[in-house]
Amino acid sequence: MKREKLTESAERAGTGMKRRNFFKILGGGIVLLFNPFSFGSLLALPAEQRRTLTKDYNAFLHIAEDGTVTCFTGKIEMGQGIVTSLLQMMAEELNVPLAKMKIVMGDTELCPWDAGTWGSLTIRAFGPAMRAAAAEARAVLVQMASARLGVPVGQIQVKDGIVADVRDASNSVTYGELAKGKKLEKYLDVKPQVEDHTQFTIVGKSLMRSDAYDKVTGRAKYTGDLKLPGMLHARILRPPSHGATLVSADLSAAEAIEGVRAVRDGDFIAVLSEERDLVDLAVVRIDAQYSYDEMKVSDETVFDYINKGEYRVNVVRSAGDTETAPPICDKLFEQEYHDPYLAHAPIETHTALARFEGDKLTVWASTQSPFGLQDSLVREFGMPLEKVRVITPFVGGGFGGKSPHRQGVEAAKLARITGRPVMVAWTRDEEFFYDTFHPASVVKVKSGIDSEGKILLWDYHVYLAGTRGADAIYDVPNQRITSYSEERDKYPVHPFGTGAWRAPNNNTNTFARETQIDIMAASAGIDPLEFRLKNLKDEKMIGVLKAVADKFGYVPGKTPSGRGIGISCGTDAGTWVAHMAEVKVSERTGRVKVLRLVCAQDMGLCVNPQGALLQMEGCLTMGLGYTLTEEVKYDGGNIRDRNFDSYQIPRFSWLPKLECVIMDRKDQPPQGGGEPAIIGVGAAVGNAIFDATGARLFRVPFTPERVLNEIKQAQGTN
Repeated sequence: MKREKLTESAERAGTGMKRRNFFKILGGGIVLLFNPFSFGSLLALPAEQRRTLTKDYNAFLHIAEDGTVTCFTGKIEMGQGIVTSLLQMMAEELNVPLAKMKIVMGDTELCPWDAGTWGSLTIRAFGPAMRAAAAEARAVLVQMASARLGVPVGQIQVKDGIVADVRDASNSVTYGELAKGKKLEKYLDVKPQVEDHTQFTIVGKSLMRSDAYDKVTGRAKYTGDLKLPGMLHARILRPPSHGATLVSADLSAAEAIEGVRAVRDGDFIAVLSEERDLVDLAVVRIDAQYSYDEMKVSDETVFDYINKGEYRVNVVRSAGDTETAPPICDKLFEQEYHDPYLAHAPIETHTALARFEGDKLTVWASTQSPFGLQDSLVREFGMPLEKVRVITPFVGGGFGGKSPHRQGVEAAKLARITGRPVMVAWTRDEEFFYDTFHPASVVKVKSGIDSEGKILLWDYHVYLAGTRGADAIYDVPNQRITSYSEERDKYPVHPFGTGAWRAPNNNTNTFARETQIDIMAASAGIDPLEFRLKNLKDEKMIGVLKAVADKFGYVPGKTPSGRGIGISCGTDAGTWVAHMAEVKVSERTGRVKVLRLVCAQDMGLCVNPQGALLQMEGCLTMGLGYTLTEEVKYDGGNIRDRNFDSYQIPRFSWLPKLECVIMDRKDQPPQGGGEPAIIGVGAAVGNAIFDATGARLFRVPFTPERVLNEIKQAQGTN
């Protein structure tokens, strides 16, 4: 089957196009060579030689004869809005109108290598490299124009993709005219500076997302929307538990269904059909028998289980002397905090479509790591790197959970076995079962203050959550931060896969730290905002705290005041962030209603304030999930939550008034914006519950039962 025979829906998703045809469509144009090898030959290099981001600037962009500029990036769009902000950055650097910009994302054959889309790294890490590439391309074009127009470089200006003589505007040439029919081999020994923020005309402007119309009208294509001639749908036999091992399987009842084909490769068993409904029917007819070796742990016992464990111990930070500090403190505080497993629960499940054509494999996949999937496929099939192509259409949410790409390998295995294109789209049940979960964890904190409310001691121990966000952030002379990580050979803790979950584990650490800070403030009889400011030297943290208080209209007061106001702050992905929450708590039912959430963040240069605002609001909304309802129920390797009927994510009816402040920092490097605003939601809400009721919670989520229990205990002791 020829690639040119793809259906219209697949073509619109940028699928299966031969490179020579791709550049014909782009309109000829410039291929600017920087390194001794060309962009095309870059693809033929061994993996170990190309798995770094190239400095070859033409790998990032292409200029067509009509002046259209196409931006190439190995990053993917999963709702974070980089499809717009990256174009803003490149258009700004090239001085090209946004209307003349296009973007190709997540295609391993066309885009420069990228490690993956996570960690809020796109704008702050990939962005500067892309800007540098665009700046060099612009400088080369200006040199070309100088020779063509017969004027010195210093007498040339660029505006809207037109290079003109500043003394005679009619003496000009467009980028497209410079590109026409030419293949140039040119680079600059001295790299040009990127544009200064004072010259920005596009970056820093609030723009609606360029993909918004296609997404709200249904024109946008996700992997599951693609169709290829002869395509089969597949369902794979899944074990009932992560502790289950297949003993036997009778496929006869499934094979008896007309139009269904069953295949087996060891314990890998699947049913396939051109009709998706038939494979759903067939897979449940497989008579499979399993043996079980379950870990003796559940969501009810996990924290005791963690506390009994043996771990690798790493003191990641130490200052002063935490052993001799307790006697000099007027008050000491020791608390333990619990955080459960969490699912990513994206609306789009893991999906992949695979096709072999001769010795070439193409996989379209919903993944955060197209190049990572490509490497996995190369290893799985022993194929040359240049024979494996991964294309990532729009991704319907990831949050770290689509960094693994099991479904892509599964689809490719079945495509090889059957000789036909195969679509693997996980059901919601499979998504919950094979998701990598945010890990359950325990944090133990011992802290102390003097009679004036100055923190003198901070001894922080975090089990299984890592240290992202674990920094003390406050000015404490005696501090130690110790991390305890799993040693599976000695004491396995997780019965299933764990991994990154939006701002990985920073939610855990910020919840523990900021609750502990609030406890000390209340005991000292000091307003919680004043207490934080009193113990901070970090000017950026002080700045966001003052900004959030100003936006909130905060009036100082000792806690618990009965008002239901809570505060938190922290850092993530290079961004400083502060939260204030206002809640109403039913002391009869324990139900918590969040009335307001205000968030301020200092993220350096904000490329698209509208896009950043959407990410902040998304973070705050998602944060309400881990704060109020989300936790994975399980017994051993059996995940009991398999759908949204029992695993409750935030609903629109929950949403409080959301207010966000983005600090004006155009003169500073851009930082992460896709994750920071989520980290302090739990702490701010928990501290607000204490302010409202006097009840302190040490475990998320704050279910009505837990809140009611803590209220009763607080009332019993007061």
